Amino acid sequence: MKKEEAKSLCDSALSELAAALAAGKSEELIKYLDTMSRFHNYSFGNCLLIARQRPAATRVAGFQAWKKLGRTVKKGERGICILAPMVGKKEDDDGNETKGVFGYRAVHVFDLAQTEGDELPDINRIAGEPGDRLDRLAALVSSLGIELGYEEHLDGADGVSAGGRIYLRKGLSPAEAFNTLAHELAHELMHKAEDHKTLSKTVKELEAESVAYVVSHAAGLSGALKQSSDYIQCHQGDTERLTASLGRIQQTATQILAGLERREVGLTVVTV
Repeated sequence: MKKEEAKSLCDSALSELAAALAAGKSEELIKYLDTMSRFHNYSFGNCLLIARQRPAATRVAGFQAWKKLGRTVKKGERGICILAPMVGKKEDDDGNETKGVFGYRAVHVFDLAQTEGDELPDINRIAGEPGDRLDRLAALVSSLGIELGYEEHLDGADGVSAGGRIYLRKGLSPAEAFNTLAHELAHELMHKAEDHKTLSKTVKELEAESVAYVVSHAAGLSGALKQSSDYIQCHQGDTERLTASLGRIQQTATQILAGLERREVGLTVVTV
């Protein structure tokens, strides 16, 4: 597949996702968010490409990257086409060199199931329980200068974001606490900037819920996106608004998961 074909496939996937949401089909959103949870280091466009070409993919890497991990791509396997940035140096009027992206090219990656060879360390996931990820998420919150507190009652809510402060209700299970903390952290990271304060409360809640879903799913916690039916109605098939919203979700989920991974010893997904 060439670059133009990959771009066309991505545009088609986005349009179909918007149409599916407008038609009330939340399954397509769930599939996409599931892919995002597994490949949070990738742009949402590349997540769309992976989901379209190989929905069951779990870990992907390039041909040479798999070889470095002691695995080879099986004969006859077809690669998953994604778009990789081309980074180069540019010289300004003063002669100073700066790095920048000057284009994109089509590259092919392969899913773990398309390879054979050495076993990889098991970095996936603690089914149904966040384990020490809850402590690491709390530490990430603290490292960002956000105060974390616990209250007996929060007027019926499990968590509250108050601009530099997050409060969780006491008595939550570890899984509930992890998901709620991810949700409130998403608000802190995503909706405090001036250009995002004008978003409706509904959009903010649904975006935070989507980020929490991606982060929790990546941590091995099960459970559907609670407000997916509301998210469907939120964009009404508007591709531009949907693109902006998914971009915010992807970037925020990536930031949170990257922060957790910096505190985790083990194999990380190889990206291109």
